[in-house]
Amino acid sequence: MLLAVIHGFILSFGLILPLGAQNIFIFNQGARSRHLTGALPSILTASLSDTLLIFLAVAGVSLVILSFPWLQNIFLAAGLIFLVRIGFSIWKDSSEKRENHSPRLTVKNQMIYALSVSILNPHAVLDTIGVIGTNALHYSGSIKWAFAAACASVSWLWFFGLALTGHLTGKMDQGGRVLVIINRLSALMIWLIALYIAAILVQTLL
Repeated sequence: MLLAVIHGFILSFGLILPLGAQNIFIFNQGARSRHLTGALPSILTASLSDTLLIFLAVAGVSLVILSFPWLQNIFLAAGLIFLVRIGFSIWKDSSEKRENHSPRLTVKNQMIYALSVSILNPHAVLDTIGVIGTNALHYSGSIKWAFAAACASVSWLWFFGLALTGHLTGKMDQGGRVLVIINRLSALMIWLIALYIAAILVQTLL
């Protein structure tokens, strides 16, 4: 069981580390909050969403989705549109004057946005379903669920740490210049991911 836990932790950490819409949103909410608790709705929603996706993938949902190519294509197309829009939103946001340490979104809007960047982000969902779900096939019984729990724990630790990093960055970056640079680089990274997904979609349709 220990090997399964280590496997799940390392695998999940490797998947969550790359910059993406979900990470950017959590970081920004931490940076824009007067206190770290202001970003809790985003942190908890994103962590719970990841946990749900991971446990669904381990339960076998990945096998169902991967067996229907047309379903994957619909999901990729919707995700592509979503990522392009998120990229423009982040780029536009970086051009606006930031109010120091003010919460960017209400609690309700934080939860809705965090849910959207978690569930509608094809990069995150495909990692969960395609990678974690298939790796879980190596285990069974309680060992499989220990693997799932290890994968889910990474999301909780990562999002809390990311929001804290953003919060500390926001405190030091009084003028908001560093956040503008981070946001614009993040928008470019998201568009690159969108191009990659577009390439996958074109290959599957040809």
